Amino acid sequence: MPEEVLFETEGSMERSEIANYLRTVADRLDAGDEIGLDAGDQHVTLDPPARPTFEVKAERETNGGPDELSVEFEIEWDEGESGTGGDGRLSIE
Repeated sequence: MPEEVLFETEGSMERSEIANYLRTVADRLDAGDEIGLDAGDQHVTLDPPARPTFEVKAERETNGGPDELSVEFEIEWDEGESGTGGDGRLSIE
């Protein structure tokens, strides 16, 4: 399926700065509010449904140089969805 990137930004920052961004997203989700993303001339506002799908993925990429580790948090839903997600249990320690 083709993908349209609506917003993208990447940069090195302190762990505490990343935590602040994630905390803001968590607070907006908890309150049932929209999530606005702004960087330079990019802006998008998203309104996740009550029960979107939440994916957590840890990866190691090997491309001939030093291995690159990543953790990805993804919240996804179909446009117009009111949301009834799965019932899998996640624990983050």
